[in-house]
Amino acid sequence: MGNRLFQEAREAVEVARISNGRDVEGLVEKAKTAISSAYANTTIAEQHQLADLQKELDQIQTH
Repeated sequence: MGNRLFQEAREAVEVARISNGRDVEGLVEKAKTAISSAYANTTIAEQHQLADLQKELDQIQTH
């Protein structure tokens, strides 16, 4: 099944990505929280993916 928290973090970033500016700040904050929650319970490979997702969120926030 995989890591539920990791999957939730990925899904939260996807929602923020496709928000088209609608409540983007709230969605980004939710995604950041999900990433933070998932980080401690992930493999090294997943941690690298979470870092990439965090970078993506930072770009979403600056646009």
